[in-house]
Amino acid sequence: MRIHIKVLAMKKEKVVVSIGGSVLIPGKDDPAYIRALAGMIEEVSRTVQVAVVCGGGRIARYYTETGAELGGTTHQLDMLGIGATRLNAQLLAVSLGKISSTDIPLTAADAAERSTPDNVVVMGGTVPGHTTDAVATMVAKEMHADRVVNATSVAAVFSDDPRKDPAAKRFSNMTIDELGKIVYKEHGAGKSSVFDPLGVRIAKEERIDILIVDGRNIDELRNAILGKRIEGTFVNSH
Repeated sequence: MRIHIKVLAMKKEKVVVSIGGSVLIPGKDDPAYIRALAGMIEEVSRTVQVAVVCGGGRIARYYTETGAELGGTTHQLDMLGIGATRLNAQLLAVSLGKISSTDIPLTAADAAERSTPDNVVVMGGTVPGHTTDAVATMVAKEMHADRVVNATSVAAVFSDDPRKDPAAKRFSNMTIDELGKIVYKEHGAGKSSVFDPLGVRIAKEERIDILIVDGRNIDELRNAILGKRIEGTFVNSH
């Protein structure tokens, strides 16, 4: 008598990575970093389902600052910045090869629909007024993701910019409400903060944890994506 044993595949966790443009394209060793980042994402995608949202960084700042000098409106400057985020997303998608596509989703819903355990969706911004951090939480909401990983140019959340205030307090753990008290409150084209306030609100409503780490540290970023111990900041939304 043959005994048939049905093996149920373990469901992958879902993770959305918001990677800052200044991390992805800092202007130094860009190809080497992007190649290493893509290799790590391919590796972790065997364990978790990953979607990536890319920021604009220095490219976006160039266009928004130049556009402002030329008399552009806030809406026009936002559109310039969004274009830069999509270029960055396409660049990362190119480096991911067969596991991704350079046909970049334009909405969070589209990204979530395309996301599968075997496909890494990469996208940029969506519409004026929404930063890529906010977009990442929107994608996480649509995907019912377990966490959002914010890959930034700083190592953790601080009470103030550590590059300007050496005495700024570093947080290893904090609540979503505590994070909300630190972030800026109004939007502006090209404006940067540790995390977007709209993203904080969405994460709180949907109970999505946020991990904030140094995006240039590939090992640290890997640990955050896999839900392991990090040196950055764990933001508890529950």
